[in-house]
Amino acid sequence: MVKNIDPKLRKIGNYLKLEDAIFKIPEYQRAYSWDISNCDKLWQDIVEFAETESKEGYFFGTIIISCQENDTEFVLIDGQQRTTTFLLLLKALLIRINEAITKTDKDEDSEKLCRGLKEHRRNIMEILYKAETEDVEDYPSPPKDREICKQTLLLENCSMNELFKKELKTILEAVSYDEIEASVEKIPYKQKDNKYTKFFKNFKFFYEKIKDLEASQLNKITKVFTNKCEVIEIKSWDTDQAIAMFNSLNSDGMPLCDSDIISAKLYAFALKEGKGELFNQLWKSLLEQLKDMNIVSIDSILMQQMYYTRAVEKDILTDSNSINVTTPGVRRYFTEVNHNILKDPIDLCNKMINLTKIWQKIIQYPIAQILLKFNDNSKLFLASYFYRYRDDNIPEDKVEIILKCMLRLFVILELVDTGYSSSNFKTFLFGEEIKLVDATITEEEIKNDFDNHIRNKWKRADIEKEIKDYDKNILVYLNEYLFAKEQKMEFKIGPKCDIEHIMPNSGRNIPEIRKNAGIGDEAEFISIVNKLGNKILLEEKINRSISDTYFSSKISTKLEDKTGYIDSSYPIAKKLVSTYKDVYKPYWTKTDIENKTDSAATRITNFIFDEESNNE
Repeated sequence: MVKNIDPKLRKIGNYLKLEDAIFKIPEYQRAYSWDISNCDKLWQDIVEFAETESKEGYFFGTIIISCQENDTEFVLIDGQQRTTTFLLLLKALLIRINEAITKTDKDEDSEKLCRGLKEHRRNIMEILYKAETEDVEDYPSPPKDREICKQTLLLENCSMNELFKKELKTILEAVSYDEIEASVEKIPYKQKDNKYTKFFKNFKFFYEKIKDLEASQLNKITKVFTNKCEVIEIKSWDTDQAIAMFNSLNSDGMPLCDSDIISAKLYAFALKEGKGELFNQLWKSLLEQLKDMNIVSIDSILMQQMYYTRAVEKDILTDSNSINVTTPGVRRYFTEVNHNILKDPIDLCNKMINLTKIWQKIIQYPIAQILLKFNDNSKLFLASYFYRYRDDNIPEDKVEIILKCMLRLFVILELVDTGYSSSNFKTFLFGEEIKLVDATITEEEIKNDFDNHIRNKWKRADIEKEIKDYDKNILVYLNEYLFAKEQKMEFKIGPKCDIEHIMPNSGRNIPEIRKNAGIGDEAEFISIVNKLGNKILLEEKINRSISDTYFSSKISTKLEDKTGYIDSSYPIAKKLVSTYKDVYKPYWTKTDIENKTDSAATRITNFIFDEESNNE
C-alpha cells in the first residue's frame, strides 16, 4: 500500500539528524551551484535572526524528499543546495567549537561557556556522524574524532552533473581546517581561491565568518541554527508525486529545468525495465558530449527531439491539412502530450547522442558556422533533417544543400522588416519539416521548394537594395564566406574574430581620414562608414593592434611590434594586401566603400536567389 505524503515542520538540527537513512542526490540533479553570495545571505539571515532573540522559528523553505529503499534513502528532489550548505556550515561550526574548547580559560564564567560548547560539539557530531553521545569526548581528540568522522556517510551524491562528488565527504571526514584545505580538490590551471570547488569555498566562507565570534556568540549562533531555524520537510513515497509537488510549490531552491524533470521520468521508466544503470551511462555520455559545445545544450537537444517527433508523427498538421505552428513546451510535450516517447529511454538517449555527435561534425562546416550566426530557430529544422543519418555516415554534399537552403532563407529574415513568426518563415519551415524528416524525399526536391518560395515571395531588386542599406554586422560573415568561394580561398571563422571597419568609425584620426576619403561632413560619414563594403573579418589580436590607424598602415608590412592585414588569414584582408601592397600611400575612399558595398550586395543577392556570382 502506497504511503501518504508526510509534511512536517522540522528544526534544522532534527531535519539533518538521520538514524538509519542517508540523504541522496539523484542522478538527474544539477551540480552543487551555491556560491559565496548565497552563503552570505544564509549567514546574514541567521545572524540577524539570532540578534532578535525571537522565540519564533526562522523559516528556510521547503524540502521535498522521495523516500526510497524502505526509507533508508531520502532522495532530495528539492533541497540539495540548502542541505549541502547546511552540512558545510555545521562542519565549520564544529571545527570552530573544537578550537574554542581548547582555548577557553577555566574560570567560573568560561566553564559555563565551555559546557555549552561541549554540548553543541556532541550535538553536531551526532548530526553529522550519527555518533552516540557517550562516544564523543568532552575535549577534541584528533585520532578519536577522525575515527568518528569516518564511520558513516550522511549524503551520497549520485548526480551525473557533479564533477566533485567526493568533495563534501572529504570535508566532513577531516578534523581540522588545515587538513581539509590540504585534502580537497584543486582545479588545474586556476589560481588562488579559484582553484577550489564551490564546496570548499563555501566551507571556508563560513569558517572565516565564525572565526571572529566569541565563545558566547558561537554558542548562540549554533543554538539558533540547529534549534530555531526551520524547514518544511515533505516526504513522498512516489518519485513522480514528489516532482509534481516540487513543480507546484517551487520553493526557495533553484527551479529544476526541463531536462531535470524529463531525465527523472526517463530514469523511472529505465528502472522498471531493469536498465537504470544503462540509462545512467547513456545520459552521462550525452551530457559529456554536450559539455564543451556552445551551439547546443541538453534542453535544446530535447527541443530538437520534440520537433523531430512532431514532424514524423505529423502533429503539425491540422485536420484540414493546414500548418499549425503552435508548439507545446518541452516539459509538457514529454510528460503530458506525448509521454509514450519516454517509455523507451534507451532508444531516446541513443538518438540524442547520435544527434549531438552529428552537431559536433556539422559545426566544422564553414557554411554551418555562418548559418548559426543568423538565427537559432534554424537548428530545430536542421536537427529534424540530421535524424536521417548516423553520425559516422554523413553525406557532406547532401547536407550542404540543406544548410545552404536554410541560410538563404534566414539571410532574408535578417534583411526584411518581418519577424520569424510570419507565414513566409515559420509556417513555411514547419510545412517543409515534414519533408526534412522523410528520407524518401531528396535534398534536390527540398531545394526546389526553397527556390520557389524565395522567388515567389521576394523580388531581387528589393533584396539587393536592402543589402546596400544594411548597416549591421551579421552579413559581414556571409560576404566573407562567399568572397572566399569566388576566389577559391580557404575560409573558417576563428575562435577570436572581430568585425573590422576598414575606415575607422571612431578615433582621433577621423577628421583627417574623412577628408582623405572624400567625405564632406559628419552626417555623410555616419551614413557610409557602417556600410557592408567598409567591413571585413579580422583576427581580434590584429584588430586590437591596428586600432583606428590609417588605411596605408593597415595594409602595409608589420611596423615594429605591431601587426596588420598582412598577418590575417581572412580572405578580404588578404585580397586588400595583394591589391594595395605596391601603391604608395593608398587611401580608402568613399568610392571604394560604395563599390565594395555594391559588389557585396550583388554577391549576396545572387546567393539568395541561387544565381551565378561574378568574381571581383
